[in-house]
This record gives sequence, structure tokens and C-alpha cells, in this order.
Amino acid sequence: MKKFMYAFLLLVLLGGAFLTGSWYSRREVPRTNSSVVKSTAVNPAERPDTNTDTGTGISSMPPGTVRITPEKQQVIGVKTGVVGKAAVGHFIRTVGRVAPDEKRVYRLVAGADGWIRETYNNDTGTLVRKDERLASFYSPLFRAAQLAYISLLGSSQEDRFHAGGRQALAPSQLASVNLQTYIDALESLGMSQQQINELASTRQITDKVFILAPTTGFIIARNVSPGQRFDKGTEWYRIADLSRVWVLADLFRNEAGSVRPGMKVGVTIPETKKTLTAFVSTVLPQFDATSRTLKVRLELDNPGYTLKPDMFVDVEIPITLPPAITAPTDAVLDSGLRKTVFVDRGNGFFEPRDVETGWRFGNRVEITKGLKPGERIVVSGTFLVDSESRLEVAAAGMTETLSKDPVCGVDVSMTKAAKAGLKTNHEGKTYYFDSVQCKQQFEKDPKRYAEKP
Repeated sequence: MKKFMYAFLLLVLLGGAFLTGSWYSRREVPRTNSSVVKSTAVNPAERPDTNTDTGTGISSMPPGTVRITPEKQQVIGVKTGVVGKAAVGHFIRTVGRVAPDEKRVYRLVAGADGWIRETYNNDTGTLVRKDERLASFYSPLFRAAQLAYISLLGSSQEDRFHAGGRQALAPSQLASVNLQTYIDALESLGMSQQQINELASTRQITDKVFILAPTTGFIIARNVSPGQRFDKGTEWYRIADLSRVWVLADLFRNEAGSVRPGMKVGVTIPETKKTLTAFVSTVLPQFDATSRTLKVRLELDNPGYTLKPDMFVDVEIPITLPPAITAPTDAVLDSGLRKTVFVDRGNGFFEPRDVETGWRFGNRVEITKGLKPGERIVVSGTFLVDSESRLEVAAAGMTETLSKDPVCGVDVSMTKAAKAGLKTNHEGKTYYFDSVQCKQQFEKDPKRYAEKP
């Protein structure tokens, strides 16, 4: 009996506890709901999309404007920067090829048919000194020319006419005119002035005429060998004075326009890291059809003959551009038809803005239209902001009507495009656009973009 009473009391106590807890929970529900509503309430001015056209909501901004919270900006790596207008300094870096100065290249050419008698210790690439003997040759025409020259020297005019004397006698005197004629004949056949002086001194005919170096330089071409027969006009040697050389640098057309004659340019030898100073030549750049570039000529001294023909060097040209509005290249999205940047409108709003660009050097690009100094734009994470903008447009299509831009081919909100004035009528039909440029292009030729019935 006692066990039955204990069980009954236990059931009563459990039932009372259950009823008490149920009453208490019903009493606390309104308080809890009130707290939740209060903590999740959002100020209408801070909502991503408001129906009031107060200028603070996204509905009053151009189509594609997106709001990204500061926490999300930090996650996706969005960084902004202020647009300014200033002069831009830049370096054009390219590769150049060393070439001999054409004014310092000498070609030794045969003046008559003959044979090579001897060659001396000189090969292609050898440094030779001025008047150094390179080789000797023989030509049958030399014997008659030497005899005539010596016979005139035996006249009474000899003591007054120095060997090879070009200014010894007046041109009006016949003897000196005849003598000068034979001197010119010997020189045209290939005899040097030094050997003509020896002939006048010794009065002995020689069958060995020496080929002398006209200047101190390097042999860059050699076409002689002992016993070789040659014809008139054959090139024996080609000698280049490399104390001053050219560097031919390849530049694109937009880069070549910034290069001016007389500019100082740095030329660096990659192997030794030695840097020399060159100057831009006054000769206009020449277009290379193979590489589709312009070849700019640089001139510089070559101490110690460090630079050799056909050697490649690094060229660095300093460029200072006039003041302009610039932005990082990563800030501009180029789709081919339009170029877009995202402008920070504050409170997490980012507006897509169509811009026009000019020159581009390194990681900077000139903004010629669309931005003003002082505006803040997205400089990092632009692609992610663009994705958010596209998602915003796509989400708008679930709650409002979208229209296809006939020019840019993207979906735009009809409501936002109408508020921004990006719509036009043609033949009784309304067309909506994503940007001012797309609208202007449509209005230039509406029949091209208008949908056919």
C-alpha cells in the first residue's frame, strides 16, 4: 500500500513540474521574439536595396552597383586607392644589338686585276693598327705606271717636287700636272702614299704592292689568300673602327613616340653588368617588317672595345610623361568592347564606371575619360567585385524584369536603367542599356542592333 502511495505522489510531482515549465515558457516567448527583432532590425538607409529614391540606396545608383560589407571586402581582398593627376616617370626596357658605325667602316677594294703574293698574321677579328701591312699583291698595270712616274721624276722639276707632293708646285705648271696624274694612277691601282714615297726615293720598280690598314680597327671581313687571283672590284678586307659604335634597339610604335633625339640612355652588358651611356641618334627610327617594331639608333663610345658587333645588350630609356590621370592596370576591366572601373561610393557601395584609356606603361594606364582626381576606385580584387556586380544583376532578374542590352549583350535591370536614363525608343520599342557608351553606339546605327520582328 505504501508503495502505491509513493508512486502516486511521484506522478503528481512530475505533472506539476511539467505544467509549471509550460506556463513559464509561454510567458518568455514574447520577450525573446522582441529581443530578436530588435537585434536584426536594419536601418532603411543602410539596406542593399531600398525602394525609396533618397540617393542613399542602391536603387538610385547606376545599374550593376553592388554593396559589399567590410567583412566581405577583407575576405575577398578588395583594396581601394585615390585617383590623382601627376607626371609619370617610367623606364622603357628593351634589348639592343651592337652594330659598327657605318661612317667608321672601311672597305679595301682591288683597283685592277692581279694576284695575291703574301698574306701576313691577320685574321677576321684581329685588331690592326693604322698603316699596318695586311698583304701584298701584283698587277701588270703597275710596271708601266711606275716607269712613267720615275721618268718624270728625272726631269729638272724633281728637286722642287717632293715625293707625292700634292701642293709642291702650282697646277698651272705642266710638269707637276703630269706628275700628279701618275701619282693618282698609282693610288687608284692600290699603291699607298707611303709606298709611292719609297718609289720616289729609291727609283726602283717593285713587283710587290702592299695593302695597308687605313685606320686602327678590327678586321670584320677577309677575302685573301696566297696565290689568289682577283678581279677589279674584289673586296680584300673590311675594317671597322669600333671606338664608337651603334646600338639598334627595338621599340613598339607607342614607345618610340616618347623617344627624342639626344636623350641619354643606359646600355648594360648582361654578362659583366657594366653600364655605358648612349645618346639617341637624330636619325628617325626605321620600321622592321619582320619583328613589327621600330629600330631606334643609339650612339656611344666604346672604351676598351668592350662592345663587339652583333652583341646583345640591355637598354633602359628613361621616359617622363606629362601630367595625367592614371590607374593601376589591374583596376581596369577590359572586355574588348568596354573598359570598366569600380568607383567606391561609400558605405560599401561600388559603382561600375565606363572609362576610356590612353597610354600604358608598366603597371599604369592613363584614364582619358570617366574619372576625376580625388575619386576612390578599386585597385585590387576588381574581378571579384565584378562577379558580385554580375550576381547582383542576376539576382535582380528574380524580382524584377531584365532586358538584354542590344549592343553589349548583357542583362540589365529595366528599372535601374530607366532611372539612369539608359533607355531609348526606336520604331515604337524601348531598348535598355548597360552603359552610356552602349546607348550612344546604338543611337548611331539603331537598325544594326534593333531586334528583327
